[in-house]
Amino acid sequence: MRRLLIGIFCGFIMVFDIIAQQDPQYSQYMFNHMAVNPGYAGSHDAICLNAVHRQQWVGIEGAPVTSVFTVNSPFKMFGASHGFGLTVMSDQLGFDQNVSAGLDYAFRLPLGPGKLGIGISGLFLNKALKATWKIPGGNPELDPSIPKTNESVNGFDMGFGIFYRAENVYLGISSTHLLEPTLSYDKAKYPLKRHYYATAGCVIPLNNPAWEVAPSLMAYSDGTASQFSGNMNIMYNKKVWGGVGYRLNDAVIAMIGVDLFNGVKIGYAFDYTYTSLHNFVSAGGSHEVMVSYCFNLVKEKVVKKYKSVRFL
Repeated sequence: MRRLLIGIFCGFIMVFDIIAQQDPQYSQYMFNHMAVNPGYAGSHDAICLNAVHRQQWVGIEGAPVTSVFTVNSPFKMFGASHGFGLTVMSDQLGFDQNVSAGLDYAFRLPLGPGKLGIGISGLFLNKALKATWKIPGGNPELDPSIPKTNESVNGFDMGFGIFYRAENVYLGISSTHLLEPTLSYDKAKYPLKRHYYATAGCVIPLNNPAWEVAPSLMAYSDGTASQFSGNMNIMYNKKVWGGVGYRLNDAVIAMIGVDLFNGVKIGYAFDYTYTSLHNFVSAGGSHEVMVSYCFNLVKEKVVKKYKSVRFL
């Protein structure tokens, strides 16, 4: 299995060597699979809630600010295992505001030591344009191609994903914007391109059982350009972790996190941008905060004994 993961890691590095971004990007993607892969739903055999807030390129006016909330749960029906999920996202970029809400479903089946989830999602989109136009030496009111009022348009999209998870390893492939919808304003159109994602990770115990290393990677492409990210976390006693990451031709990432109590996790990531944007951002980059909580509603049954009145 380790040789397989190493081969996948190297293959991703060779194939995904160009940068592009239409969907939001995340540094702590290993805690946020639901945002891009519906096959993940129910994979932890518990009800899991996750929230991520990312403020990108701090100091640049109009830089992306993204918040995403997900919840997913397993359930049984007709003797088979399934997963259900909900994803809500807000993505602000300049005067462009994107809001989406989607439902996710996954069919889960045993495969080797783990389970494979095959999922599909339906997504409702809202794209709003709230602009204050400023044209040096000109009047925007005289240009017929510039919207005179705020605009808002709606659309529907779908996604597909496959996610495999065993005790110490996971693999996933998925695609967003399957329908490639075009959201049309009064005087402009915004086509969404299909994106393809691949992710992998594992947990490797060290000689001291209290310590583990957890390498992970994510690559995605819109068919024209692509991006690659890799991270390495070190975990102590499954309670505290820290590590570094690298996003190709973009940023170096530092991460820390802690499992507080009863399945509540908090994580923080800082992206140090080393491109030409570095001269314009505050403190060098971007901030991302993650909070997650998993719990199980199934309580342990207590066996009680009763005497029959017939034998008193």
